[in-house]
Amino acid sequence: MKEKEMLAAYLPQPMVDTVYAWIVRHKIHLTITRSRTSKMGDYSPPAKSKPYHRITINHDLNQYAFFITFVHELAHLLTHKQYGGKVQAHGKEWKANYRKLMVPFLEKNVFPPELQHSIYQHLQNIKASSAADIELSRTLIKFDNNRENTLVENLQPGDVFLFRENREFQVIEKLRKRYKCIELKTNRIFLFQPLTPVKELRKKDPFD
Repeated sequence: MKEKEMLAAYLPQPMVDTVYAWIVRHKIHLTITRSRTSKMGDYSPPAKSKPYHRITINHDLNQYAFFITFVHELAHLLTHKQYGGKVQAHGKEWKANYRKLMVPFLEKNVFPPELQHSIYQHLQNIKASSAADIELSRTLIKFDNNRENTLVENLQPGDVFLFRENREFQVIEKLRKRYKCIELKTNRIFLFQPLTPVKELRKKDPFD
C-alpha cells in the first residue's frame, strides 16, 4: 500500500484508487521527477533494457495538474498498445483515448466547478498538452500551492520579478503573444509566455 499512499500526496483523493488501479493493470513504472521546464510528463513504451511502460511526472505540479498529466500520458500508453507507432502522437486515436479516460470524472463532478467547466471546454478541442490550452492552464494555476507566485501576464512594464529563484527580470513590453523582458544582471532580452509563474519583487516606481 506504500504506492497508494505516495499517490495520495500528489493526487486529489477521489482519483487515487482509479490511478492506482491503472498503474497495476498496465504494469506502469511511475517516476516522479524534478521540475522540467520543457514538459510536465512523458511516456515511454517497453524496451529491451526496461520491459515495462514508463510514465514520468514533475513533482511540483498541483494535484489536478498531476492528474491531468497522468491521464495524458496514460492515453499515450493505451494508444501505443492499440496502434504501436503507426499513428500521430496526438492524433485522433490519442484524443479518443484521452477523452474516454477523462469523461467519467467529469460525470462524477469530482473537480471544483471552475475547473470542471475548463476541462469540459478543453475536451471539445483537445490540445497536444494542457499547457497549450491557455484557459485550462490559467484555471489550473489557481490551484498551485505556491501562493507567492504570480503570472507574467499580471505584471506591467517596469515591474521586476524573480524567475527560477535567482534570476531577476524587468518587464519591458507586451508583444502579440509574449512578454519582452530584460535580465537585470546581464542586460539580455528574453521572451516569456504569459502564463509563466514568477515571483513579483517590486512594482515600477510611479515617479520614474
